[in-house]
Order: sequence, then C-alpha cells, then structure tokens
Amino acid sequence: MTEEAKESISTKRGLKRNEILPFTLEFLRGRWFALFASFLIMATSGSVYLFGTYSNEIKTTLGYDQTTINLLGFSKDVGANVGILTGLIAEITPTWFVLLLGAALNFGGYFMIWLAVTGKIAKPMVWQMCVYMAIGANSQNFANTGGVVTAVKNFPESRGSLIGLLKGYAGLSGAIITQVYLAVYGNDSKSLIFLIACLPTALSVIFIYTIRTMGPVKHPNEHRVFNQFLLLSIVLALLLMVKTLIERKITFSKGTNAVITTVLCLLLLSSLYISIREALVVWNIKKQPPTAITIEQSKSQVVESSEETSTKPTSSKQVDEKIEKSCFLTVFDKPERGMDYTILQALTSIDMLILLVTTIFGLGASLTAVDNLGQIGESLGYDNRIVTTFVSIISIWNFFGRVFSGFVSEILMVKYKLPRPLMMTMVLLFSCIGYLLIAFPFPGALYIASVIIGFTFGAQLPLIFAIISELFGLKYYATLFNCAQIASPLGSYIFKVKVTGAIYDTEALKDVAAKGLAVKQLTCIGSHCYRLSFIILASVSCFGALCSLILVMRTRKFYQSDIYQKFREKTDTL
Repeated sequence: MTEEAKESISTKRGLKRNEILPFTLEFLRGRWFALFASFLIMATSGSVYLFGTYSNEIKTTLGYDQTTINLLGFSKDVGANVGILTGLIAEITPTWFVLLLGAALNFGGYFMIWLAVTGKIAKPMVWQMCVYMAIGANSQNFANTGGVVTAVKNFPESRGSLIGLLKGYAGLSGAIITQVYLAVYGNDSKSLIFLIACLPTALSVIFIYTIRTMGPVKHPNEHRVFNQFLLLSIVLALLLMVKTLIERKITFSKGTNAVITTVLCLLLLSSLYISIREALVVWNIKKQPPTAITIEQSKSQVVESSEETSTKPTSSKQVDEKIEKSCFLTVFDKPERGMDYTILQALTSIDMLILLVTTIFGLGASLTAVDNLGQIGESLGYDNRIVTTFVSIISIWNFFGRVFSGFVSEILMVKYKLPRPLMMTMVLLFSCIGYLLIAFPFPGALYIASVIIGFTFGAQLPLIFAIISELFGLKYYATLFNCAQIASPLGSYIFKVKVTGAIYDTEALKDVAAKGLAVKQLTCIGSHCYRLSFIILASVSCFGALCSLILVMRTRKFYQSDIYQKFREKTDTL
C-alpha cells in the first residue's frame, strides 16, 4: 500500500466511541502532543530578547551607566548561551527534570530582578544583578534542551524545518510576551519583568511530563505537516507585524490589546488541531491489516537483521576491547562525518572549531546590536513607545529568519545538495547591511536595520544547531547543542562591553564636556554615538562569513550524500 493510500484511508476514518479514550491516552503520551507542547514552551522562552525593552527601566531605577547595562547584557548572554551543564544534566536525567529545573531558574532569576527594580528589596550590588540576570537567562537552555533536542530525536528526518519552527517560536516569543503584557498591564516595564518570571515557568510545569524522547515513527507525509505548521506560524507573525506597523500611527487601548492577545492565543492553540489530526492518521494506519507487501518487507528485514547479527564479532576479547577503550583514547580517532561523535571528539574537531569561531564573530555581533537597540533608538531621538516598536520588529523578523533558514536550507540541502553552512555565509554577509545602516543612519534607516538585524540574528541559530546534529550525530546532541553556544557570550562580551559600551561612554563624555555640564548620567545623543561601533561589527561579521565559507568547502562532499538514509532505515514501518 502506498503512503498516499495509507494517508487517504486514515484521514477518512474517524474514531469509534470505544476508541476515544484509548486514542486520547495515546495522543497525550505521543510525539505529536509533545511537539505541540514544545511549540508553546518555545513561544514563551525567548525572554532574553526583551532585554532591550526593560533595560532602560533598570538603568533609570538603579542609576546605572551604559557600561553597566552592557555588563548586565553580557551576563544575560552568558546565562543564555553557556549550557554545557544543561546538556550534561540532560544526558543523565529525564526530560521532566530538565524542564522543572529550568522553570525554577527562570522564576528565581527574573523574580529577584523584579523585586530590585520595584524597590521591594534593598538595591543589589552590580554583581548580584549580574547573577540574577544570568540565572534567569540560563533557564532558556533548559527549555531549548527539553523542547528542541527532544523534538529533533523524535523527528530526525525533518530536523532543519523543525529547528527552524521551534527556534522561530522562541524568536517570536518576545513579541508574544510583549503583547500579553500590554493586554494585562499596559505600558509598564516593571510588570513585564514579573510576567517574564511567571509565564514561562507555568507552561514548563504544566507540560513537564508531556515532552520526552520517543524516537521516530514512519509517517505518510511528515514534510507536508511541517509546512502546515509553518503556514500557521507565519499567519501569527504577520498579525504581530501588522499590529506593530499600525502602532506607529495609533496607540492601542488596553481593551484592544486584550482582543489581539486573544486572537494570538487562538492561533497558537490551532496547532493542537493539526497534532490531533496527525496522531489520528498514525492511529488508523496502525489498525490496517498488513498487506502481502508489508509482510514480505518484514520478512526481509528479519533476514537482514539476522545476517547482520551473524557477521558481528562475538569474541569476548573483542567486546572487552570496545568496552575498555576510553573516550580519551578515541579523541583523535574520529568517525566519519554524520556518525555519532563522542563529546571530546566533536569539541576537538576542526569543523567544530571553525563553527565556534564563526559563532563568536557572527552571533556575537548580532547579540550586541539587538541588546543596544533601546539605547540606539534613544540616541537617535525616538521615544520609548517607538523603541518598543523596534524591539517587536526585531522579534518578529527574528522569527522569519529562523523559519526561513530552517526550511530553505533544508530544501537546498535535500534537493540541490548544497551544504547547509553556505546559508550561514550568506546570512552573515547580509547582516553587514543592517550594521552599516545604523553606522550611517538616514530617516527611517533604523526600521530597515531592525528588520535586517532581526532576520539575520534569527537565521543563524537554526543553522548552527542543524549543522551540529548533521556533522556530529544525535547521541550526545543535548551536550553538543549547548556547547556550541559558549562562543556566543565570548563574542558578546568583546563587542558589547569592550567595544560598543566603551565607545558609547567615550562619546557621551565628549558631549558633556562640550556642553560644560556636570556628569550625572552618561547619555549620548546623535548618530555619532554608535557609528564606529557598528563599522567594527560589520567588519567582524565579514570575517565570520569567511570562516563559514571555509566550512562549506570542507563539508561539500558530505552534504552531497544522503545524510538522512540511516534514519529512514531505523524508522518503524507502520
């Protein structure tokens, strides 16, 4: 029976009354409901992208200068990207524990920041605020590991599209959380911090036993389903974008924001219908009697399996040698690309080194631009409402960048055999345009720059995570997934604190000295404040693109092969 015939039969058949309860229980324990839960968790996990919205509140309330705010931003990036411990924990504990620990860190970190900003506790030291920020941001790693890594293992043949979708929802979460807080609290940045502390925590606890690794199952048309999820997410993003553009001219009331938020929630929940439908497809196909072809295929698989078993070494000496061989002894004995690397083998490989250097310069520059957006808008004379609009624009185009890079790179790789790192090279070159628009602004340039920076920032993450899974295998993906993010805060610290923050404060001091004023709060006004900084960011992004191009040349032969073949062979036949 063909896959199309199976799908046609399964979608026409409904559930009998006595099948409703068994199907419901199987659905709630299945991978499609786990995927829906991952969508919701990721849609509220990107609180780190809202730093530009509430950073001015922290700066004003606690009396910090721009260098200190950039130091807090760096602490956020360290927490959000240093996830080695998260990966190691995920290797030895169940997914529910990973999600629970992440929920605890999220609430603890952001709740303490809220207490400090609202004056409910004594003013913390700067290092204490850095710790709170790092703890709260680190919870993102647990959401990523619990949601993304588990989903990739459950849907390995659609990993590019899947990572793009999940990371896309994370990128869109800034705009989603902003919309929820506008509907509930109005324009109050302090309450936004409280919402960040509570909402992601609640969802992680609700779905704590839902998300787990179940392995792949053969599906009639999995790629079509992910295209439908993509269409639904694009509608959600377009609604947010239209609302953001209208907001430039009109100030929405709290009631109007509540209506828009209700529509957003309904769109998010619409993916549940698709999940139920696809679970029903699998349920009905499993009930079909086996055909002669299916039986013959099963027999041939049994024969092949027995032949493989007979050819395997049975000598106890050979088995002992395999068991006794330490991971330290095999660190330089690397397998072929696409096979399961050990953690040490992957971290010491040239491919990983090139990818980490690319991440330092590419993602480090993008994080610097995103986190300074609030101050960039202020220096160019925009009020707080418009600055919030810029943050929403970045969040929305962050989403488009993530789904675009995930789906398009998957098509280019599967259909045209183009290496996935090639997309990374093009993205980094495109990001230079956004940086130069900020360095040499003209009326409306910051809107265009927000679109480009948001798009290119979002596009990098799915590519990095997909490349790692393809080159180094899925066995230790939870750890390698988080190891790759270490390079990001290093680049962020260099470009944000040592370059952008230092240059901004220098320009602000020049302005104060020129006006003959006393130094109370360092605020720089004018296009010169960030000109040199963003020329530097454009230059380092070009260097990152060059590094990525080297990885393209090294992996082109690997990507010309069928890298998903082994997963198709292991997939259960329905």
